[in-house]
Amino acid sequence: MGQKINPLGFRLGTTQHHHSFWFEKPKNYSVSLQEDEKIRNCIKNYVQKNRRISSDFEGIARIEIKKRIDLIQVIIYIGFPNFLIEGQTGSIEELQVNIQKKLHSVNRRLNIAITKVEKPYGQPNILAEYIALQLKNRVSFRKAMKKAIELAEQTDTKGIQVQIAGRINGKEIARVEWIREGRVPLQTIRAKIDHCSYTIRTIYGVLGIKIWIFWEEQ
Repeated sequence: MGQKINPLGFRLGTTQHHHSFWFEKPKNYSVSLQEDEKIRNCIKNYVQKNRRISSDFEGIARIEIKKRIDLIQVIIYIGFPNFLIEGQTGSIEELQVNIQKKLHSVNRRLNIAITKVEKPYGQPNILAEYIALQLKNRVSFRKAMKKAIELAEQTDTKGIQVQIAGRINGKEIARVEWIREGRVPLQTIRAKIDHCSYTIRTIYGVLGIKIWIFWEEQ
């Protein structure tokens, strides 16, 4: 049987880099890892609560965390001009206070920076969120997948593969459906591939969305 590996971890040090960057003693490693998880969850929850009704989804491409002895630096990559980018410094300060309450860190400062992503539909997380929104609105899964591929192709990608697994369309037997457009060389380490797996809760059960985007060979 094929042994599946995460394409991002497989390419660390060649075309990918870590989304969390810090050093810790072995006995404190698990605490630091949980801290990262808390920060990411806190940001996602805050964006979900405070997003405008007109904006359909969060649009967070990824969250990078860099830690020093006295500073935690968080960089949020956002796809669309969200509420966080519209010059509302109050919202960022509120977010900082929320995260510091969660972490109980007195000695370390927290710095949050926001970066806008150039091509939002070239980010697998944003595409997965788009598909999830379509499926929640009862759009046919094939239509949603094809539309997502069309959006991705506008951003000069060389290949994309979209996979949905679970009780698709409410059928009793779970199945896996996928569509590929262009090349997606998962075995080639020098190929720059972006990947994400996204969970969506529907009234029938949980569906899993996986997206692979092939950019270029280095």
